[in-house]
Amino acid sequence: MADYFKTEQEIEAVVSGFENCTTSKEGFTHLSHLTVATYYLINSTPEESFEKMRSGLLRFLKHHGVNSAKYSDRVTWAWIEQIRQVCQRTSQESALVEIVNRVIAQLAHSRIPINRDGEAPEVNE
Repeated sequence: MADYFKTEQEIEAVVSGFENCTTSKEGFTHLSHLTVATYYLINSTPEESFEKMRSGLLRFLKHHGVNSAKYSDRVTWAWIEQIRQVCQRTSQESALVEIVNRVIAQLAHSRIPINRDGEAPEVNE
């Protein structure tokens, strides 16, 4: 497994850059999304993680002048669920760095299927 992160501080810097909108829109990559969502899941419930991602993504889009129509609740829920499943298969004794690196290794090349309407399939919440 590749080591994307070596320290918790590196992960917290990604989260902080997202939350404070100091990361450029180009700099907030798919791996950044996975990192932030995993950090939230490790530190709160799936529902709280979803709300943090939702509000954070909408704030981030607004800050960078991106149309909020680009955001989807279903896609966000689908990613939270994918990440939650990887976390569940990881030892509860694992450190944050190990968990985030595992999520990235397993989901970095994954995509959520989108239907004709531009939405992800429904996720049972």
